[in-house]
Amino acid sequence: MNTLEKKFKYVDYLWDNERANAFGDDQVALFLYRSNILGADLKITNYGGGNTSCKTIEKDPLTNEDVEVMWVKGSGGDIGSLTRSGIAGLYTDRLRDLKKVYGGLSDEDRMVELFNHCIYDLDSKAPSIDTPLHGLLPFAHIDHLHPDALIAVAAAKDSEKVTKEIWGDNMGWVPWQRPGFDLGLQLEKCLADNPGIRGIVLGSHGLFTWGDTSYECYMNSLEVIEMASDYIENKIKEKGSVFGGKKLESLPKEERLEKAAQLMPLLRGLCSSEKRMIGHFSDSDVVLEFINSHDLARLAPLGTSCPDHFLRTKIQPLVLTLDKNEDLTDSKAILEKLVPAFEQYRKEYADYYNTCKKSNSPAMRDPNPVIIIYPGVGIFSFSKDKQTTRVASEFYINAINVMRGAEVITAYTSLPRQEAFDIEYWLLEEAKLSRMPKEQPLSRKVAFVTGAGGGIGKAIADKLAAEGAVVVLTDINEQSLIEANATYKRDVSTYAVCDVTNTDSIASAYKKACLEFGGVDIVVHSAGLAISKALEDTTDKDWNILHSILVKGQFDLAKQFSAITRKQGLGGDYISIASKNGLVAGPNNVAYGTAKAAQQHMVRLLAAELAKDKVRVNTVNPDGVIVGSKIWEGAWAEGRAKANGITVEELPAFYAKRNLLNEIITPADIANGVFIFVGILDKSTGNIINVDGGMANAFVR
Repeated sequence: MNTLEKKFKYVDYLWDNERANAFGDDQVALFLYRSNILGADLKITNYGGGNTSCKTIEKDPLTNEDVEVMWVKGSGGDIGSLTRSGIAGLYTDRLRDLKKVYGGLSDEDRMVELFNHCIYDLDSKAPSIDTPLHGLLPFAHIDHLHPDALIAVAAAKDSEKVTKEIWGDNMGWVPWQRPGFDLGLQLEKCLADNPGIRGIVLGSHGLFTWGDTSYECYMNSLEVIEMASDYIENKIKEKGSVFGGKKLESLPKEERLEKAAQLMPLLRGLCSSEKRMIGHFSDSDVVLEFINSHDLARLAPLGTSCPDHFLRTKIQPLVLTLDKNEDLTDSKAILEKLVPAFEQYRKEYADYYNTCKKSNSPAMRDPNPVIIIYPGVGIFSFSKDKQTTRVASEFYINAINVMRGAEVITAYTSLPRQEAFDIEYWLLEEAKLSRMPKEQPLSRKVAFVTGAGGGIGKAIADKLAAEGAVVVLTDINEQSLIEANATYKRDVSTYAVCDVTNTDSIASAYKKACLEFGGVDIVVHSAGLAISKALEDTTDKDWNILHSILVKGQFDLAKQFSAITRKQGLGGDYISIASKNGLVAGPNNVAYGTAKAAQQHMVRLLAAELAKDKVRVNTVNPDGVIVGSKIWEGAWAEGRAKANGITVEELPAFYAKRNLLNEIITPADIANGVFIFVGILDKSTGNIINVDGGMANAFVR
């Protein structure tokens, strides 16, 4: 650890001189590097929060004269992952010339459109609303960040006085104002009135800091945040407790996770009354300190202060009145307690909308809560995908830290409801939402795939993830699962070791799915084993293992899935990966063929029984999937080769030639068959799709 790392106790010093020096004099590259390491520390800013910039001298392509260009994070980006493609390059002078045409606060939306007339780099990302806040300040490198400690100062009662107490005359302060051109003018004025300051605190919002070089800017930001953090921690030591002290004890860790897994499908169903949602659960120490405190009831309804916080978490959370020791096994009884709380939350949100709306306000959005607090257990978040719901949870934890700091400084103050509404329903925010890409067919759905460590199961998981689902990979082989899970990006997948012959193992895997994503919408039973033997060679062990994995496993999976779908009330899909062998009689196949036929008929029975819950149950029948299929890696291939009088090496060509289309069937083809049922045929149940290239003796009708 170097001396600079030791200097900081509350923030992470991540600057690497060797990496920075590799960029040479490329100031844009250094600005991107600074942005990335600032965004890597959630204490400094959260995903998508804040923005950074630098100014350079470039050649004007029209005049060949030197001009100053500002490079700034574009709309909707994240500084932690910011790249050249995510920034905007604007003529600084043109941006400042907009002061000549600015018509006041009522002109803010038009000004954003005019930013496009200031573009220097034609490959620019759309400039964000914060662009003038950087452009109207003269510094070469600027950071606008949302550190918890600084927002605590910004959201504290008497914030301006506290700012002076911490930094003396070295920091400016401006009162809360919605981001836009006028706020840029306020920053410009603050600097003019206080020359020599190192930064500005934005009331209820965040921090602006700067420097002549990227490194100086980085160090200035860290030092200012460190001073605020140190001030808050000293206040906590003086006070001795936060949030009024502990009101109740948390349940032990395993009990918290058990409660959360039981409750999440119920909460997910209620949060999905308008659109299906994906869930996330957190029970960190920071969370538990807040949700178990005496001040929870007072602070939670106040909502958050920083706009970036409440845009992702909604104006306030829903606090459950369930006792931490509540018996959650009776879902019907728990729903009777939860439904009134959700109805009240939706009513209050509608009242907030109707009280604050204006003649041109967008239509009211989903009135369901994003953040749900269960004292003694943890917090749940629900949003359109895993990344969004995880980030919402992280932002609420930031908000907890802000309340914690502000309360020990003086007292926490949130934004007035009208100010919050004006940001949440800002027409520019609505326009940003309208530009979001169209959702994929399986977006907002959770898929649970057995046998997903490789072969057909992995191909199915790949297809479902590619179509927008989050996937839970299960298999009996943990190493295969680790390798398979590593092929997905963050927030797309998780895995659970699952022995489908063991009821408790299945329950544990479903619990993991509920904790990670809130529930399950799609189950694909792809786990399998193939044994090809003549009748006289087939043992009781062969018979039992095939029926245990294929038939009993399917039964247990379906039974437990059905219980989850009833909690959610969202319907679902159950897909059995059976085989042509369940329809066609062939030699040396009595145990396997019988088990596959049992799977196929069970699907019909389940389809008839679960239709009342809008659960569709269907079968995909592969045949001859040799390339890439795990069951063809050993004795099964040898058995089928022997039964057909050929060598193992001849199997792929043999199976391709025997189907009507003369096609080799791959795991990806089976995955496409699954997708047809879960992504397209939403009014089909009890059916079979053969994916075999056309086998006349396997035609269902």
